[in-house]
Amino acid sequence: MKKRILMLGTFDSKGKEFDYLYQELLRRGVEVIAMDVGIFEPVSSFPAAITAKEVALAGGAQLNELREDGDRGRAMRVMCQGARALAVKLQREGVIHGIIGMGGGGGTSIATTAMQGLPLGFPKVCITTLASGDTREYVGTRDILLFPSIVDICGINRFSAMVISRAAGAVCGMAEKDPVPDENEKPILFVSMFGNSTPCVEKCVALLEKRNYAPLVFHATGGGGRSMEEMIAEGHGRACLDITTTEWADELCGGILSAGPHRLEGPGRAGIPHVIAPGCLDMVNFGSFETVPLKYREAGRLFYEWNPMVTLMRTNAQENAALGKILAKKANESKMPTAFILPLRGVSILDGEGEPFCDWETDRVLFDTIKRHVNPDIPVVEVDANINDDLFAEKAVELLLKIMNKNSGN
Repeated sequence: MKKRILMLGTFDSKGKEFDYLYQELLRRGVEVIAMDVGIFEPVSSFPAAITAKEVALAGGAQLNELREDGDRGRAMRVMCQGARALAVKLQREGVIHGIIGMGGGGGTSIATTAMQGLPLGFPKVCITTLASGDTREYVGTRDILLFPSIVDICGINRFSAMVISRAAGAVCGMAEKDPVPDENEKPILFVSMFGNSTPCVEKCVALLEKRNYAPLVFHATGGGGRSMEEMIAEGHGRACLDITTTEWADELCGGILSAGPHRLEGPGRAGIPHVIAPGCLDMVNFGSFETVPLKYREAGRLFYEWNPMVTLMRTNAQENAALGKILAKKANESKMPTAFILPLRGVSILDGEGEPFCDWETDRVLFDTIKRHVNPDIPVVEVDANINDDLFAEKAVELLLKIMNKNSGN
């Protein structure tokens, strides 16, 4: 059976470009289902299997109404919602095996909104003029391939033809064969990691693998935390070993690696056990030093240049008190077995004895605040070690397995 690729875009403004993409997909032996997300009459030469009228209806509006209204923002929202709803339906019904879109700001927004509704592993490609900027809003927590258009998407020339052709080959290649399933899949456990907690997580992973689990490690860089929370919510794992909760320091202080206000809520909502460590809560992440907010620079805060593009700021006692309340509140909201594990000799590499961020008195503010505000039935285990010492990793894994056993009734 031929693979079917969903091609969506604004066929009213990019007709020639989508004509070329359509032919490049057909040349690779796939069937193409074309979805028009443009507001006005299409100028493309191929048939739209899903019309703009159908997309608008799926988004909750009449196409004529959008045309007459003239509100571009509203039209974008409607077409985004409609494209997403229809793409999800086609994927769930097994009608399509991949998706490709193309556009500038508007076309990219609609295409990637649709793609964000599709599961991990499903082929998703978007040819875009925005691939080299801040792509967080477009990628979200999904494995969307943003294919740089290099030149503007405005006509077919030797460069745009090359890019479009290669992108067509990419989505067709991804859709050609599914990954070979592992017949001996092990139970999945979620683990959060950062550069400053890497030794700890590597030891935890080794210990968990010896016990026949499959740890999934997520980089706590904002997007990593959101991806982990989303995968937890989708029911992919048995438990979460949240070694690195540093994203909350960025959320509190305006750093660049915030995962948003719902970080730490996933395990409770998904009904899985959760061990929380204050990994790397000694630091807030900014870009180069010039990007650090003036209020922090003028306050004489302690900074450390992790690399030329990353400046770390040491959290203070006031911030640690606030973080302690937040972590306790999130734990208290869960109805599943939850526990804290606290490293008394530093929450990161930089917080180790003699290191630039070493300030265990400030750490103690964080620990004491957690203990004061957490529900009495939530265990709080203190370990006389740095977070990256072997002892801490061993105790963290031991605690996780203990509350997992409690959850299973053993």
